[in-house]
Amino acid sequence: MIVVEDVHKHFGGFHAVDGASMEIEEGSITGLIGPNGAGKTTLFNVIAGVLPPTSGRVLMAGEDITGLPPHELFHKGLLRTFQIAHEFASMTCRENLMMVPGGQSGEKLWNTWFGRKRIADQERALRAKADEVLEFLTIEHLADHKAGQVSGGQKKLLELGRTMMVDARIVFLDEVGAGVNRTLLNTIADAIKSLNRARGYTFVVIEHDMDFIERICHPVICMAEGKKLAEGTLGEIKANEQVIEAYLGTGLKHKDKTTDKITYKVMEKKKA
Repeated sequence: MIVVEDVHKHFGGFHAVDGASMEIEEGSITGLIGPNGAGKTTLFNVIAGVLPPTSGRVLMAGEDITGLPPHELFHKGLLRTFQIAHEFASMTCRENLMMVPGGQSGEKLWNTWFGRKRIADQERALRAKADEVLEFLTIEHLADHKAGQVSGGQKKLLELGRTMMVDARIVFLDEVGAGVNRTLLNTIADAIKSLNRARGYTFVVIEHDMDFIERICHPVICMAEGKKLAEGTLGEIKANEQVIEAYLGTGLKHKDKTTDKITYKVMEKKKA
């Protein structure tokens, strides 16, 4: 679905993404992990058209989409969410969903004068679809609540719901679990898996909660210093010495003979 080829993104002398290359398989739920500053969100922004790359290219289903603006990628089925939810706070949750599809009849001044029936019909259909989405996400009781007044986890569900109002092909979720309680996080995980199975959505998920990653993601890609460091199952990633060093410093891997589990310790370097 997505191929990233030697992508660089520089901010002056700082190389936020420094030669990242990876492939996202269609129909997968791919986890993207790495320490803070690894370049994960910057790479998302490059893929989603928020930032132009300094060099390299991005392909979607074989088409070069490098540098295309977000609204064009939206119409191609590439959507993303953000670490901090971007809801329309003064609108209801239902209205937040209804405004997502583009090309609505009510957007044209001419139609507000001479196409009122068409506008009304379309709004009824959008309202019905929004209510279905809210029910799917188990937040139908929030339909008439102002989006700015619901909890952080409910806002994350609402952002996921917006992707369901259009024909999404691939969705990039940036720290969907940040600030979300465990119950709502389980609801989000179930929704992602259902959308993947029932609608064929491809997901890429940045997340620091390894339990969440383990529950829904395969494969898992680890980034460090602006590039891909390792890829595999979460178990393989956890056992990778380079990954341990990227997260913790110089890692020492050893086997606990009593539990037969792999554990890790950090050897701190002492300054002379």
